Amino acid sequence: MGKIPVEVAALGADLVTVTGHKMYAPAGVGALYVRARVELEPLVYGGGQEGGRRGGTENIVGIAALGRAATLVDTQTGAHLTRLRDALHQQLDEALPGRVHLNGHSHRRLPNTLNIRIEGTTGNRLLAAVDQIAASTGSACHEGTDQPSPVLTAMGQPADQANAALRLTLGRWSTETDIEHAAALLTQAAHQTVTS
Repeated sequence: MGKIPVEVAALGADLVTVTGHKMYAPAGVGALYVRARVELEPLVYGGGQEGGRRGGTENIVGIAALGRAATLVDTQTGAHLTRLRDALHQQLDEALPGRVHLNGHSHRRLPNTLNIRIEGTTGNRLLAAVDQIAASTGSACHEGTDQPSPVLTAMGQPADQANAALRLTLGRWSTETDIEHAAALLTQAAHQTVTS
């Protein structure tokens, strides 16, 4: 949500979650779309003012901020981020010929995310060598674990390849200069952190 067009009817989904901070709203606020006639069991009972769906009171300030963030979503941002993401991938590929491999589909992916592996090193070693870049070796929900990404292993990648994963995420304010700087730092780190 906020990165690509989302049409709930076209998805045919019964439930859709929206995470506020992914659209530059405050952390901790989100939304849940529930298709009509879908029954939910509350995790916390109470809150008659919440229609019995949850205990407590809604975060009105957070909801207002999420609504405002949704109105500020720029449909041109996706194209801008795609260009930057692809430029970063190309610069890394040219600087590290034959070593950079895309994790996932070449076109059906988010415009702001580049998930790659660089042969000869691991994602953790690269990140440790480049503290000027805020990146990750996997999703935030698996941060801090040395286990390979379950998504990448489900896609058939061996553990050593999945452990080489590096997730680079661009934002609304990312620039070409940022991309060039990141590519240079990662290239240098990839040369210095070669595993045996």
